[in-house]
Amino acid sequence: EAGVPEIEVGSFVPASVIPQLADTAELVKYALTIPNLTVAVLVPNARGAQNALAAGAHKLSIPLSVSETHSLKNLKRSHEQVLNEVKLIRAQIDALPADKRPKFEAGLSTAFGCTKEAGVDEVGLSDTTGYGNPAQLRRLAKGIWHHCGREMLDGVHLHNTRGQGLAMALAAIDLGMTTVDSSLGGIGGCPFAPGASGNIVTEDLVFMLEAMGLHTGIDLEKLLAVRELVQAALPNEPMYGFTPSAGLPKGFSPA
Repeated sequence: EAGVPEIEVGSFVPASVIPQLADTAELVKYALTIPNLTVAVLVPNARGAQNALAAGAHKLSIPLSVSETHSLKNLKRSHEQVLNEVKLIRAQIDALPADKRPKFEAGLSTAFGCTKEAGVDEVGLSDTTGYGNPAQLRRLAKGIWHHCGREMLDGVHLHNTRGQGLAMALAAIDLGMTTVDSSLGGIGGCPFAPGASGNIVTEDLVFMLEAMGLHTGIDLEKLLAVRELVQAALPNEPMYGFTPSAGLPKGFSPA
């Protein structure tokens, strides 16, 4: 109801590895009942994709770590093995009727590269460790566009580990990207990227864009109300963000 058009509701990983995500199929089933919502999920391999397709998700995203060390720890697979999983997932999707095929994204974790030939629809730049800076983002984006085509990259996945998340988001928007990942209250992080904090805070991102006169379609007051619901449901989970703490400026009017 707050107007967020796409939400990654969970990850189809084995419950034995991350038990908190064991109910992802149930979350997808519920999310599909929400009008005008694109339901996205993360899949680590072809088996996870099979479950995601059975659940009816609109978008599948596989994390391809440019660092093979991170890939082996995060997915227990080498680059070659992950690329093979990508091809298997592509085959699963292509076996569906054209109007039933979800969008398939490869998120390039920990660094950047191109997986176009493996069969994904798009790539996303993921700053998993929070090392990135705006100048680096511009270089990498332009490099991917040059080698793969402008249509293959339109989004970024950012972490705020060193406080550069919003600056990175603004650089991406200045480049013309229209998809920026964020998480409510900055919840999250990667257990296989030591020291990495959660994603950039959705509330702060929306405030910045709306204050700049960019229409996000998101109702900031409703978004802050959602934050209160999440905080009540996760009382022991720290939540971040400057906008929720400071409140909206007097007379603030969204774009």
